[in-house]
Amino acid sequence: MPGFESVPPTTLADVLGRSQVMDIGIRPLWTPVPRVAGPAFTVRCPPGDNLMLHAAIYRAAPGSVIVVQSGDLDHALAGGNVCAVAHRRGVAAFVLDGLIRDLGEVREIGFPVFARGVIPIPGSKTQMGTHGAAITCGGVTVSAGDIVVADEEGVVVVPGGRHDEVLAAARAKLAAEEAQSLDDWERAHRARIEKTLADHGFA
Repeated sequence: MPGFESVPPTTLADVLGRSQVMDIGIRPLWTPVPRVAGPAFTVRCPPGDNLMLHAAIYRAAPGSVIVVQSGDLDHALAGGNVCAVAHRRGVAAFVLDGLIRDLGEVREIGFPVFARGVIPIPGSKTQMGTHGAAITCGGVTVSAGDIVVADEEGVVVVPGGRHDEVLAAARAKLAAEEAQSLDDWERAHRARIEKTLADHGFA
């Protein structure tokens, strides 16, 4: 959905709360990584197998973020060629509750991958999983069509039925912050901190 690429995950986290923010293990595998935002194409892979992710790069629409629930942390879900083809076909990013390999190749082409890490061992390609079903990635339930926004600050999932509401709230928050000078922020912040300390009897 247009508009979310201009909203930082930090702002979305303020609006949505902790439940929609993936855990810190899901992180960019190279930096500086651009911010990405797009509808989730959800994939579930069984332990040790990456068939469904490899199939997804041919089925996900351009601009999609492919989000994967992996069955293990012992095998790579994708390597350099899979990432290169996904990138060439217009996939915005991978967000993987799992691992990749060939990180140098992925970094060189500039394809954003948010995952738990890197391992040189490939998975097999024999077992069925799912496309389009609700999955769990980084502790967050992700459904097809949810908006995924990710950058170096983390990964936030905007539920499908709340796109307009969340985008409006995020834009309002950003506008209010932009209108406030650092001096204004410091005065309000210090007053709030001092009041809270005084309320607790801290002199």
